[in-house]
Amino acid sequence: MNEPIKYTLYDITLYFLKLGTWGFGGPVALVGYMHRDLVEDKCWLTEEEYTEGLALAQLAPGPLAAQLGIYIGFVHFGLLGATLTGLAFIIPSFIMVVLLGMAYKIYSGLAYIQAIFYGVGASVIGIIMVSSYKLTIKSISKFELTAIKSKWMLWFLYLLSVIITVLTQREDVLLFIASGFLYMVIKAPPSWIKKYTTLPSIFVAGIGFWQYENKTLWDIAFFFTKAGAFVFGSGLAIVPFLHGGVVKEFGWLTENQFLDAVAVAMVTPGPVVITVGFIGYLVAGFPGACIAALAVFLPCYLFTVILAPSFKRIAKNTSIKAFVEGITASVIGALVGAVIVIGIRSIIDIPTALIAISSVLALIYIKKIQEPLIIAVAAVIGILLNFF
Repeated sequence: MNEPIKYTLYDITLYFLKLGTWGFGGPVALVGYMHRDLVEDKCWLTEEEYTEGLALAQLAPGPLAAQLGIYIGFVHFGLLGATLTGLAFIIPSFIMVVLLGMAYKIYSGLAYIQAIFYGVGASVIGIIMVSSYKLTIKSISKFELTAIKSKWMLWFLYLLSVIITVLTQREDVLLFIASGFLYMVIKAPPSWIKKYTTLPSIFVAGIGFWQYENKTLWDIAFFFTKAGAFVFGSGLAIVPFLHGGVVKEFGWLTENQFLDAVAVAMVTPGPVVITVGFIGYLVAGFPGACIAALAVFLPCYLFTVILAPSFKRIAKNTSIKAFVEGITASVIGALVGAVIVIGIRSIIDIPTALIAISSVLALIYIKKIQEPLIIAVAAVIGILLNFF
């Protein structure tokens, strides 16, 4: 194993600033870039340090890539390193989504913009379908009989979450927590539960840059803090939770606007979760964007810097692992359910169905193709269909 090469706080901060500016491909790609660059090429981290950071990012709630970046900053530079790398990683894409939000508010009523998002919305459905499949086989098991048998409880929680999400058309954090607790009790009950002979029951105006209401800002802060604190997995795992809040609970966005927000997250670099900045801007201008982004990323920052010093001990706790596995299965099930709900409303005709199917096939059969390229092609198709 290579010994890590000495580097400065400036070096690691500049690296994450560049990654946040040019790093396309979503959380899995971003995590891969970090390993390639920091472990293999630069040798700034050992394989063990990187692996520990990735494990912590998977065990704690919040966006995967951002958490790993914060942990990497923490490894050799402590709290200051975690803060600077986190900010450097997030700020470039935050600026981009705010600018896109400004443009969206000005031009969204124009025919050609509507035509662009006609194609983009259908393409996003296809992309999320593929991402849902990848998350399912990665976090639960492959679609093989022996694997399904061995992980039957996770599959049960997954399918239950799919069904409940489709029927209620909303996502509830209590369902996620109950799933995690139930799986922990069955799979690896902690010592304080083993002491009991019976188990407790489980129940299941313009650009609008500075237009906002104080109550709305408080609602944004509370809702997005919940999103950052209770949603486990990659960036797309937060989509169903956001959908349930911003579309169903508060009615801040329409179904089409929400799909556009997801599309914005996919065509900008950096963490996918930065779409909250776009959503926050549409709801309450620049203050809403800032509060939404801060509320989502602050919990994962706090989890990382608090847990990092004692993580080796925490990571070996089988009860905690089981709790996270149960929550993850339920969250991914909710993502699939949300895709079904949104897809029913967004795939409105044969062209949109063909665009969604083509996006799926492109991701499956064209190697190394990136989501922004697929979305760009879908936007062009939308314009062509609208005018010709």
